[in-house]
Amino acid sequence: MASWARQVSRWCCLLQSARAAEFPGRLSGRSSSTQACRGFTPLPSRNDVLPWRWQAYRRVCVGSCSPSGSAKDGSFSSPESTLPSPVKQEQAKAETLPDLNAKIPYEDWDDISPSSALEEISEEEAVQIIAEPLLPLQSSTLRDYVDHSETLAKLVHLGVDLSQVEKRQKAGQLLLTLDFEKDIRKILLFLKDVGVEDNQLGPFLTKNPYILAEDLETLETRVAYLKSKKFGKAEIAQMVSRAPYLLLFSVERLDNRLGFFKNELGLSVKKTKDLVLRLPRLLTGKLEPVKENLQVCQIELGFQRNEIQEIVFKTPKILTASKKRLKQTFDYLHNIMGIPHHMLTRFPQVFNSKLLRIKERHMFLTFLGRAQYDPAQPSYISLDQLVSLPDEVFCTEIAKASIQDFEKFLKTL
Repeated sequence: MASWARQVSRWCCLLQSARAAEFPGRLSGRSSSTQACRGFTPLPSRNDVLPWRWQAYRRVCVGSCSPSGSAKDGSFSSPESTLPSPVKQEQAKAETLPDLNAKIPYEDWDDISPSSALEEISEEEAVQIIAEPLLPLQSSTLRDYVDHSETLAKLVHLGVDLSQVEKRQKAGQLLLTLDFEKDIRKILLFLKDVGVEDNQLGPFLTKNPYILAEDLETLETRVAYLKSKKFGKAEIAQMVSRAPYLLLFSVERLDNRLGFFKNELGLSVKKTKDLVLRLPRLLTGKLEPVKENLQVCQIELGFQRNEIQEIVFKTPKILTASKKRLKQTFDYLHNIMGIPHHMLTRFPQVFNSKLLRIKERHMFLTFLGRAQYDPAQPSYISLDQLVSLPDEVFCTEIAKASIQDFEKFLKTL
């Protein structure tokens, strides 16, 4: 209650003093106001509690509301003439307007009314307001979170392509929950220790961001298993770089994959190791396409088991190739060009070539009368020379013609 009475007293004094200073002439002709001010009597309850504050307030009201004219014209005489000099001095002090720029004591801060949200501000103050962009609650792209996430910003600086990461299932949500220093740094150091180059860390994490959620001890266990299978440090680094998902596979699954290729193809331990070194994704891809291609080679294409072993060992990609493309290429080589199985087994790289390239060059050699693929005959042309040489070298050394002749021939097809 004391605080309320103090605030009421202060504002009443300021209001009456301001009116007296701003409108002296208006108050001079209103004797009734003077009488009203003189007749002001504080409320009994307030007077009992804080009598001195109400007396000071009365003095301000009397001094502010009294007229300035003399008694010669019949008006009331100024009350200043009837007041004692000490009272006049006290009144003069009370009528002095307070300095609004003066510092307010700490104990009076609770009396200051809080600023309103609707209070008008100047243009200079408005310009200085910095509104931070709101973090979207839901978004379909990680780009909206890069400015708010230190982890995403550092991954971008590392070379991670977030536009590709967000296409992978729940990969974007995973990155938003990770802390770079706590969760990611240790995985980066582990990958560098395995042998992944610094400039390959970004592309590696772009392809396999899920490794960031793996337990470090588990990853080290999987690397230790590969070492136990006689894979060297450089070989492990090559396999991990070319097959980023390799370290997501458990030790049991890796062991089963190696056992599958060893038993299914009848390869030795060394040849099995060389096979997965040449195509590490054989350990991470699905086994169904591999099984289907092995059946196609044996049943539909007519290769023997030992021939399949040699073809697969020389060209591991044949295990993951499209069955349709594999059959079309074999059909043209074997049934149109007349290449026997044993020749295809010696040069299985021909299955990796485009069928259109094989057709164009074979037809050009046939046009020139040089399509000879029997090693027992003169002017023999191997399948490797047929598909691997550039057009200029093929024309001058194999077809014995100019590149212009070859280009003219292609226009007639």
